[in-house]
Amino acid sequence: MMLLHAIRDRACRADLSFQVEGRAPARPQTAGRSGVESRSRPRRSSVLQWLVGLATIVFALAGCGTPPNEATQDYAPLVARFYLEAKPDESGVAVTLPQSGVTIAVAPKPVVVEYDIANAEIAQVELGRCLLVQLNGAAARDLYRLSVTANGRRLVLALNDRFVGARRIDQALEGGVMLIFVELPDEELPALVGRLKRTSADLAEAARKARK
Repeated sequence: MMLLHAIRDRACRADLSFQVEGRAPARPQTAGRSGVESRSRPRRSSVLQWLVGLATIVFALAGCGTPPNEATQDYAPLVARFYLEAKPDESGVAVTLPQSGVTIAVAPKPVVVEYDIANAEIAQVELGRCLLVQLNGAAARDLYRLSVTANGRRLVLALNDRFVGARRIDQALEGGVMLIFVELPDEELPALVGRLKRTSADLAEAARKARK
């Protein structure tokens, strides 16, 4: 049940909460969206209704003698969002990365949200292991446009509202693929990627059902 409540809670929040404390890509990278909102997203109200309905079913199963391990077995969802570094003349909110201590001023609204993410993998590059994030078709096109207009600025990754990594946009990002080093121990990457995959799959399934 923690999964359903957490996804429902985070799906309701589109703005940054400022209480901040594999597969190789098609072409090499060295480690959007410029506010474009033209592409359609699943209606949050329908998604939430589906999640609430699913929660009701799980509660019913638990009350009908379903073995506790089966009724309560779940995972902790992991919501990934990317924020764009603010321009020097823009008002931004300072966020700090956990290991390097680097502080970056970011725009308050994310340019990539959890509904945009199609898959995640661990990628091995020359500098080590990093996170590969694959966006869906519409988000991939927006990311390409953003990477052209915002060249030289940084994309900052937040996982469950905790900022854990950044990468500079040093080229056009094609194919909806982003590579980013996260400031977390390497041994945490497999579990992190697994949670991202399951969260994305659950959100995609909820959106599919909402469209019916």
